[in-house]
Amino acid sequence: MTAPIPREIPDLPPVPATTPLLVPAPVPATAVVAPVRRPAVALFRILTAVVATAGVALELLLGSPARALSYFSIQANILLAIVMFLSASRSRRARRPLSSSVTGSALLYVVITALVYHLLLAHTTPPFSMTGATTAPVRWHGQWATLQILHTIAPTAAVLDWLLLTPAARLHLRQAATWLLYPLAYLAFSLGRAAVLAPSDPARYLYPFLNVAAHGYRSTLANALLLGLAIYALAVFLVTLDHTRPTPVRRRV
Repeated sequence: MTAPIPREIPDLPPVPATTPLLVPAPVPATAVVAPVRRPAVALFRILTAVVATAGVALELLLGSPARALSYFSIQANILLAIVMFLSASRSRRARRPLSSSVTGSALLYVVITALVYHLLLAHTTPPFSMTGATTAPVRWHGQWATLQILHTIAPTAAVLDWLLLTPAARLHLRQAATWLLYPLAYLAFSLGRAAVLAPSDPARYLYPFLNVAAHGYRSTLANALLLGLAIYALAVFLVTLDHTRPTPVRRRV
């Protein structure tokens, strides 16, 4: 036997007038969009890495390797070459891009080398030289070409890659303070290196504005402080520009 069918069906609970809001996803939508292969971008970044590597290699051949590797501009170009090689590989194989903190630091440091060279070092007396030469490098010769590669061509290529091939709004203001750690470490390295070398060593001080023998510690540290503030201002400017410029690509590269 079956149970009798009730004559009346009890009322169902009322449907609420409003539905609960959807909880925002913890992962942004852009994180699940697969990147695409971009061989042209990869080629440009490989060329940029080759240019930076060539500048470093030429400087190592023209001067003392130990002295050359102590320059901020050499270290910045080495970092740029590594970042560009890795970014080119990821663009060619359609992999996620490098962290913006890494690519942003490489961009900032090579821009610093370009500005410091052209504003503070290119017209000094005695002339600035990374090989210890006491005369100005002759145009279109080895040392002059190396200085242009390290301080003009490679930084320009890095800026073009950032403006034309990199999505906008990837840099963040919180990264600006972190990027100052390396210049601060370089200052400690430069002063410590000078303290270890003999006072008669011509390679004791690599940059005239960090020459303690000529300016004393007070003026040298004041120069370093002003340069540090300028670097931080430049980092903030790059972050601000990154969030106001139009994005050149629609997908991650």
